[in-house]
Amino acid sequence: MTEDDLIAAAREAAENSYSPYSDFAVGSALLFADGSVVTGTNIENASYGLALCAETVAISKAMADGARGGLEAVAVTGPLDKGGGAPITPCGRCRQVLNELAQLGGTDPLILCVGAEETRRVKLSELLPHAFGPASLD
Repeated sequence: MTEDDLIAAAREAAENSYSPYSDFAVGSALLFADGSVVTGTNIENASYGLALCAETVAISKAMADGARGGLEAVAVTGPLDKGGGAPITPCGRCRQVLNELAQLGGTDPLILCVGAEETRRVKLSELLPHAFGPASLD
């Protein structure tokens, strides 16, 4: 799967966003070592604190299906007409959730932060340096 394919999967996932309050549809796509892709989209709630981010939804789906590592890459997309079209990065909570699955498999996945005209390519460890995870509890 190419980076463009992964980005396309994230954009397709964003089409199912439930974001009536922010009007900020986010999609994510996770690529695993076995070639499988799991997608997620943000789901808002009238009680704002109960909203779910796209990355958290995708990780939850993957782990509910038995994924325990193998995370190689993540694409995150947002609306092209907001924020000046700048690349979108995972929020702090999502970085931590992504890190949990990555540490279970000993990976440092590539994060594709997608904007209207630019895609930033960064490793998760750059977005979340000195991360706390399963290894921290040993």
